[in-house]
Amino acid sequence: MHAVFLDQHTFSEQVSFTVIEAQVDQFTGYPLTNTEQVLAHCQNAEVVITNKVVLTKEILCQLPKLSLICIAATGTNNVDLLAAKAQGIAVANVSGYSTPSVTQYVFSQILAHFSNISQHHNNVAQGKWQQHHSFCYHGIGSTEIAGKTLAIIGYGALGKSVAKVAQAFGMKVIVAERPKAAKIRDNRVSFTCALKQADIVSLHCPENEDTINLINSESLALMKPTAMLVNTARGAIINNMALVNALKNKQIAYAALDVLDQEPPRPNHPLLQPNIPNLSITAHIAWASFESQQRLLDLVASNIANYKVGKAVNRII
Repeated sequence: MHAVFLDQHTFSEQVSFTVIEAQVDQFTGYPLTNTEQVLAHCQNAEVVITNKVVLTKEILCQLPKLSLICIAATGTNNVDLLAAKAQGIAVANVSGYSTPSVTQYVFSQILAHFSNISQHHNNVAQGKWQQHHSFCYHGIGSTEIAGKTLAIIGYGALGKSVAKVAQAFGMKVIVAERPKAAKIRDNRVSFTCALKQADIVSLHCPENEDTINLINSESLALMKPTAMLVNTARGAIINNMALVNALKNKQIAYAALDVLDQEPPRPNHPLLQPNIPNLSITAHIAWASFESQQRLLDLVASNIANYKVGKAVNRII
């Protein structure tokens, strides 16, 4: 069995692909694959592994040897699933690998904001403590997160994990109902009530027609001026200019984003303006602890192993 990995460089150099190599007779890894290279790179493969490389109907129809596509991610929108099914090609994805990593990221951002660690470090670096009259230099101080209200939008595995850690910190956790829901389920509050009550809003919902621009001018206007917004879900859930205006006008206090609607973003992306000090942006790395990446690759290897013995584990098709 010959397997190709189309975009290995979407993973860190510190992780190992040997678990996948052990499942096949021949393994070819490509750092990246552009649109023009896809067909050539896949031509002789029985297993194709892709993180973000798109496999279209046109491509799949020209790959008679291909029997299994392993998506090295949870999302499946980069593969034409109907075409794969028509060609008799099995498709498997992975999920659940990044929960500890994303949860840790959410709280690293929350704690950095409320504890003001970088500012306190700068006070020492600038000599302010050394020149002060007291044993401590308070600077802008810090605020406890115990007692704060965390609103979770999207209550799957990630949302539940974040809620568990929040409760350990002594926070009040509320779970938002879907905005257009006809009925509010037990142990949830309406979307508008969640935004109004929250000191922190953490997004964990998928991107779909109901969630694109979910966080817009109207929803941001419901939030407290002291509130923090954290997005580790998908960039298109937030309306860019609405957030820019809300931050500049101090409509909310702070936002921490790990995702944008375009990745990598263009240099003139509205959220990359240099004059938004109450905004933190990281490069889609919340999922990507070394341990999380290795768990993902181990799951890909497991999907191949299960396919070889006829087990439909993590199968989309």
